[in-house]
Amino acid sequence: MRVIAGTARHLPLKAPEGLETRPTIDRTKETLFNILQPYLAGSDFLDLFAGSGAIGIEALSRGARNCYFIEQKAEAQKCIVENLKFTKLVDKARLVRGDVFTELIRLKSEGRKFDFIFMDPPYDHEYEKKVLEILADGVLLKDDTWIIVEASLATDFSYVEELGYETVKEKNYKTNRHIIFRPAVKE
Repeated sequence: MRVIAGTARHLPLKAPEGLETRPTIDRTKETLFNILQPYLAGSDFLDLFAGSGAIGIEALSRGARNCYFIEQKAEAQKCIVENLKFTKLVDKARLVRGDVFTELIRLKSEGRKFDFIFMDPPYDHEYEKKVLEILADGVLLKDDTWIIVEASLATDFSYVEELGYETVKEKNYKTNRHIIFRPAVKE
């Protein structure tokens, strides 16, 4: 696993050991960032269920202004810190140690807003639905925020319109997919 492009290009990244974290493979990450690249410069990025921090670090390397990483597991937090130091991106990052759902509510109280919110939660627990419900009030979103979900191919997103989102793009891979949502345009 490595940083693909930008200021930290080609630098290797550490990942937590074991099966609890599924790092996004380089080819999938590259496909995603080919979509995001034109909009990343100067953006505020939020990486939920951050794992190794590879997605947020890729965003920082490619020009995001800052990135908040939310991660609960101590071993993954350690990897994020080491990866940020190694890539020299620590000054643009904030590691939030805790439960994603609790920390999202806390970030709302701080008045934070993000251009991109990425999540790669454990599959088949409907965590993405819970996050989308928390985000639905728009407090953490800018007018054109993109919410990117990495999910299994079987994950149901039939409810997103009811929550006030529209689908921007969907990209299917062999075993998973990326779906990009944004707040629906109000007429």
